[in-house]
Amino acid sequence: MKKLKRKDYDAALEPLQLELANLAHWLQHTGQRVLVIFEGRDTAGKGGAISAVSHRLNPRQCHVVALSKPSSRESTQWYFQRYVPYLPAAGEIVLFDRSWYNRAGVEKVMGFATDAQVKDFMKQAPVFEKQLVDDGILLFKYWLCCDQSEQEERFAERNEDPLKRWKLSPIDLEARKRYDDYTAAREAMLKATHGKHAPWTLVDFNDQRRGRLTLLRDLLDRVPDTHVAPQPIEFPPLAGKPKKERYGVVKPLKPYQA
Repeated sequence: MKKLKRKDYDAALEPLQLELANLAHWLQHTGQRVLVIFEGRDTAGKGGAISAVSHRLNPRQCHVVALSKPSSRESTQWYFQRYVPYLPAAGEIVLFDRSWYNRAGVEKVMGFATDAQVKDFMKQAPVFEKQLVDDGILLFKYWLCCDQSEQEERFAERNEDPLKRWKLSPIDLEARKRYDDYTAAREAMLKATHGKHAPWTLVDFNDQRRGRLTLLRDLLDRVPDTHVAPQPIEFPPLAGKPKKERYGVVKPLKPYQA
C-alpha cells in the first residue's frame, strides 16, 4: 500500500479534527474525563499522533504529558505516584506521551528496573487502571507499531536533519540493538495488561499519516455520542467607530518582507 500523500491526509484530517472539537465541547458540557496513552517503539510517531489530536483543541483543556526520567526522590515513591497529578479533571483530555508503561518497556529492556519491579508492575497496572475506569475516566491505550526497516529510515532522517536531531538520545541508539528484546517485552506487557476495562489497541504506523487517521477514527468511534454542537456567539455592537492601534514609547517593527 502506497503511503498517503499530504493533500489526501489533510483532506481526511479536517473532518476528524472537527469531531475532536465536538468531543472537547461535549467534555466541557458533561464534565467527563478522557485519558489517552500513546506507547510504541522509538520513531513510531507518537509525537505526530498526539499533535493530530491536540492541534485544534484548547491547550487549557487538552494537556500533553511527557515526563522526563524520575528524580532521585520520585524513584523512591510508589511507581504510579508521579503520574497521578497529571490525570484529567472534569472536562479535560490528557494525552500521555509514554506513561507508566515505561517500566514494562524501556526500563525492563535497558535494565533500569529489576525483574521483581517489573513483575510487581504487571500485577499492579491492571488494578490501577481499573480504579481509574471505575472512577469514570475514559481510558484509551494505543501501541504504535513500526517495522525495523522503517524505524531505521526514521533514525537516519533524524540524524541528517538538524531540526530533528534533538529527538535522538543515547537510549534510542542503544535500543537499535535490542529490537527483539523490545518485541518480547511488549508481548509480555500486552499479555499482562490487556483487559476488558482497559484494552490495548495496536495501530500500524509504518505510514504515519495513515496511522494517525486510523487512530483518530478509532478514538472518536469509542467515545459516547458527543453531539453537543456549540452555539455561535453573537457579538455586541462596538461602541463608536473602530479605532486604529496606538503605540507608546516602543516603535512597532516593520512587517517582514522576503
